[in-house]
Amino acid sequence: MTPHPPLPLQAVLFDMDGTLVDTERLWWEAVEHVAGRPLTDADRPEVLGRTVDDTAAWLADTTGRPVADLSATLHREFAERVRTGIVPRPGALDLLDALARDGVPTALVTASPRAVAGTVLDALGAERFAVAVTADDTALSKPAPDPYLAACHALGAEPAACVAVEDTQTGVTSAEAAGCAVLAVPSLAPIAAAPGRTVRASLVGVTTQELNAMVVREAMGPGPGTPAAGGSGEVAAHGPRATTTAEPRMTTAPVTGASSVPGAAPVGEPKAAGVPRLRVMSWNLWLAGSYVDDRRAKQIKVVRDTGADVVALQETAGTASRELAEALGWHHHTAGENLGIISRHPVIAHHGDPDVAFYGAAGARILVGPGREVDVWTAHLHCTPYGPYESAFDGLGADELIAHEEVRLGQMRDALRRIAEAGDDGVPVVLAGDFNCPSHLDRRDVGWPVTRAAEEAGLRDSYREAHPDPVTAPGHTWSPIHRLHEDGSGRPEPQDRIDYVLHRGLRVLDSRTYVAGTPRVWPDVAGNDWPSDHAAVVTTFALPDAPPRSLSA
Repeated sequence: MTPHPPLPLQAVLFDMDGTLVDTERLWWEAVEHVAGRPLTDADRPEVLGRTVDDTAAWLADTTGRPVADLSATLHREFAERVRTGIVPRPGALDLLDALARDGVPTALVTASPRAVAGTVLDALGAERFAVAVTADDTALSKPAPDPYLAACHALGAEPAACVAVEDTQTGVTSAEAAGCAVLAVPSLAPIAAAPGRTVRASLVGVTTQELNAMVVREAMGPGPGTPAAGGSGEVAAHGPRATTTAEPRMTTAPVTGASSVPGAAPVGEPKAAGVPRLRVMSWNLWLAGSYVDDRRAKQIKVVRDTGADVVALQETAGTASRELAEALGWHHHTAGENLGIISRHPVIAHHGDPDVAFYGAAGARILVGPGREVDVWTAHLHCTPYGPYESAFDGLGADELIAHEEVRLGQMRDALRRIAEAGDDGVPVVLAGDFNCPSHLDRRDVGWPVTRAAEEAGLRDSYREAHPDPVTAPGHTWSPIHRLHEDGSGRPEPQDRIDYVLHRGLRVLDSRTYVAGTPRVWPDVAGNDWPSDHAAVVTTFALPDAPPRSLSA
């Protein structure tokens, strides 16, 4: 068989609703049902191409109903219609088959939550896609460029060498802001032609060669008025939602890494995800959440909303790991009075000292799938002396700050030694936790030794891989509730990134900080939805393609 010649076209990225399957009308019907009235053309901008929460917030303004209730009802009504009424769009399956024959990888890029995407993909054939980016996987959804940039990153493709296939203006804006060429196939609302954009009535007759020609034309140079690649992606928020910053930060809305039904159990990655994934969260529970009312229910909701597979916990008060795991129906490892790991996948081995002190590290081997294992460690390093205070309040210089990291550095070296002793060749490693110190990757004026030691041991910082610039993406995790220092002086509390998800042997697909809601500041915290004084860090990894052997055998 003659191999296909390499094409300038590196990948084709498909929207789902209205592009591959005729679900735009199902969504329209669901919104009409919840709104209790027929929708008109004036409603289109708030309905088509929007996320569940966006439309729910819009409906809340006119109905007075809570956004959360509306989101849950919209999701339920739409999902039910999807389960009973999926119809592929004309030409969609033929184009997917042609791209497969020509060796061009494809991705699904949808603003729908994972539950709906999985149902659609089962109908289309999950094997048709190498990657799926759903509403659970990016901090901002369409019209921001984040979903398309995430798909390109996962495929290892350049946006300018990809064609996005879209049916709404919202999706077109997202793809063009990411730098992709666009094939627009309008479903319910017209889309105007523009430089860098091809508009067709349907996908019938579209060929790989036509899509390749679009990329070639773009490579020859943009014409006047062509949208600039890599736009800022700022999106106006609609209604109450979780904290979102320019970093960007993962939120609780379905567009940003959570179930669209508040409190709903997480759904697994769609079969079209292509590569096995593992989503790891590091979370300091703040003395098990004891300062916040209804803490356990709120903790469970956070775990479900993030879609985490494994959570590395600190400040568990001895019992939180077990209690959370039991409530979720998960597996767990509890170590000492302060550390724990909970996992939706089986825990097949425990690492480190089971009676570890309040500060230290503990680990567990997680069986993610047949022959696929990952060692996950949780660490909590000593909180004093705290470098950001010594820098901001005491004016200490770099040499003194580094010297004062001696205790934490010793604890990190002990953790690294234990990780090395427990490790096996071919088993990836994740080290997550509250290190109580900044990173040398963030504050370049100080060579912070704790994170440097981890880096020298071969562990990479997942958040900084996803967001290399500490200025535009500081990733602060301390502190969402402390804005002023607790001593009553009125001095601003230094904001720093002190919680981490480090790794070796994995590939980062995405990494975010996460805070639910808009927490009130200390001490008025009892009613917060967010039951911690730290932000969490949530990283989605791609597992190695082909493990050499089953290391648990």
